[in-house]
Parts: sequence; C-alpha cells; structure tokens
Amino acid sequence: MFEGKTILITGGTGSFGKEFIGELIKTYNFKKIVVFSRDEFKQDNMKKEFTLRYGAEKMQKVRFFIGDIRDKERLKRAFYGVDYIIHAAAMKQVPACEYNPTEAIKTNINGAMNIIDAALDSRVEKVVALSTDKAVNPINLYGGTKLVSDKLFISANAYSGSHGTIFSVVRYGNVSGSRGSVIPFFKNLIDKGETELPITDERMTRFWMTLDKAVRLVMMAVEKMDGGETFVYKNPSYKVTDIARAIAPDCKIKIVGTREGEKIHEVMITKDDSRYTYDYGDHYVIYPNFEWFNFKKSFKKGGEKITDGFEYHSGKNDEWLDVGEIQKLIKQYNLV
Repeated sequence: MFEGKTILITGGTGSFGKEFIGELIKTYNFKKIVVFSRDEFKQDNMKKEFTLRYGAEKMQKVRFFIGDIRDKERLKRAFYGVDYIIHAAAMKQVPACEYNPTEAIKTNINGAMNIIDAALDSRVEKVVALSTDKAVNPINLYGGTKLVSDKLFISANAYSGSHGTIFSVVRYGNVSGSRGSVIPFFKNLIDKGETELPITDERMTRFWMTLDKAVRLVMMAVEKMDGGETFVYKNPSYKVTDIARAIAPDCKIKIVGTREGEKIHEVMITKDDSRYTYDYGDHYVIYPNFEWFNFKKSFKKGGEKITDGFEYHSGKNDEWLDVGEIQKLIKQYNLV
C-alpha cells in the first residue's frame, strides 16, 4: 500500500501525525515521508526524537517542510512528487475557534480548498482528510468549519476526472489520552491534590478511540478508497462519570455545566446519513449521494445496508465500557 510511495502529512508534528509516521517507519518501505507543518521548534524536536527512536538511516527518507496550509503556493511546492496526502492540520480547540472565527475559517475551510487545488494541480494520487464527530450536526464553529471542509473534500472528486486525484474522509471523535482530553485533565487535577473532579454534565458519553486505531482507520481508507467515501470505525462507548471513577475512585464528582459548543454525546452517523451508509463489520462507510458518484463501481463488497433512521452516537451504542474495563485500558495504553 505504501511501498515505494511518497506520503505527506499536514500537521505532521501533532499527536496523530507522529503516531502515523512512526507506524510508516516501522512497517513500510516507503520512498519518502514529508512532514508539513508551520512550527519549526516542533519539527526540530520531532526529528531529534525520531532519530533516537528509529535511527539516522531510516530518518534519511523523512523530510521536514515548513509551511502553512493557508499558503497555496507553498503547498504546491510541497506536493511536488507526492503520491498520498494525509490532511491532519486544523484549528481544533473549540473555545479558540469560537473566539477567533475568521482564523478558524482561514485554516479549516480556506486551507482545505488550498489542499484540494494543490493536490489536483500536482496530480497527487490520493488524499485522506481527517474529520471529527463535531462536524456532524455542528453546534460550534469548529464543527461548522469541519463540516464545510468535509463537503469540499468529497465534492473535489467531481473535479478530478476519471484518472485524477481521489479524495476521501475519515471521521472519529476525541482520542483517549490525547492532549486536551478528559483523562490527562483529570490526572492533572489529581496530581495537584484535588478531591473533586468537574464534569460538565452527568449524562455525557464519548466513544473510546485510541491513536493506534485512528492510524489504522486512515491506513484502511488509503487502501480501500475509490473517492468520495467517509469511513467511520466502530468503538465502544463510556460515560464520562465512569472515567472519573476509574481514575480516582475516592474523588467526588462536581457537575459544573456544559461549556460553549459542547455536546452531550458524540455523533458519527446521522439518521439522514443512514440512507447511504453500509456496515462492514468493524466500520461503516458513508457513500456520497451525488450524480457524479458511480455507486456500482465504487461499492465495496461485503457491506450490508444499515436501516433507514439508524443513528450512530455514543449514547445509543451496543458496546459499553464499565469502570473496570476503563481502568484496564488506561493501564494498557499508559494514559496516566
């Protein structure tokens, strides 16, 4: 799949990018990896860290490219000779997007347009864009910008022609243990001696998603995509109150009220999406509903049409984690 290929990752110094690139280095005989991001300090730290971890010889095929997805000309330069693009760069913090809406639009929407145009002009083979549950029925600006971004990437297939670049989307929610997520937040409070853990709403649920599974989802999309699909992994759900009990069984829970733009549940597939969604065992595929999309050609065998009106969200899941299972997973992935 990645043998002999040049792969570029936007936002490559982030949590996902580092995990994805590490897996490429360990597993595949690629031609070259391009880490595209705008922070030279993070790039320098990543280069030193990965050289120690994987060795100088393997790192000779890893390039660090300073640039911003807002700059189309820089993207065109970076995309020259690239086979696959994984688009992970975005403004992701909900409060930051709410307070800086024009900046979120410039990065998440205008940046997506730049990537599409540069990929088409550079004749890139495949582009996979990372999305979020917040793009589904969005109630905050971050989700709104990612919804537009998703639509842009899906519709870009109409402009690439029968032998041009193909674009697909992968969708997942908060990654367990990632920066800004609830587990390190609670752990930090406990380390400071707090005896109460704040929870915005006692009904709140989330999907359990780890970085390694996010990487597998993207790799699966690269392998199976024909252009236009949205890939969604199946994951167990948990109650946020159970996360608190798993980390600190003796702590009290304090309900503090929802934050701006915060959802009670993570929604991955809406009732309207269900009309175009197929179940593939461990994941779903949402197919586009456009005149240009050739469903018979692109349909992947083994899929079973889900029932109209089905909704996949963390509050109505068939699989749940209890406190004991959460504790085992936290230990397994060394999240605290």
